[in-house]
Amino acid sequence: MTTTDTLLEADRRRRLKRIGKVARLMDTAVRIPGTGIRFGGDAIVGLIPGIGDAGGGLISLWMINEARRLGMPNAKIVRMLANVGVDVGLGSIPLLGDAFDLYFKANRRNFDIIADHFGEHEMRDHVAEGREMKDITPKTPPRR
Repeated sequence: MTTTDTLLEADRRRRLKRIGKVARLMDTAVRIPGTGIRFGGDAIVGLIPGIGDAGGGLISLWMINEARRLGMPNAKIVRMLANVGVDVGLGSIPLLGDAFDLYFKANRRNFDIIADHFGEHEMRDHVAEGREMKDITPKTPPRR
């Protein structure tokens, strides 16, 4: 493997990790305690009537464009676009769409397609599991 190949491989992995982080942020960043329900920015911005789902769709299109630039075949790109279309279309229905966004994870599905294509199964598993969020609440000193 030449130095150029090594650099290209490192760039591809870096871009895949970035796509995975965005997919996690958009779909599974927050877990509701005591349940298996996870949601992310897509469900939150989807609460804004009209522009919320469109904004989430634009982020999803960025992910698909990154996959295209990495060399994903057109058939898989079309599948990914269909996932985004379903997410934006059904997610834009008032109330019903908000509940739908909790369960249909288009970005996660699309990242799974990308990771499977490139044989990066450990990245797929990492996005699925997520990482527990760091506790950032201020610590109060003990009372005397």
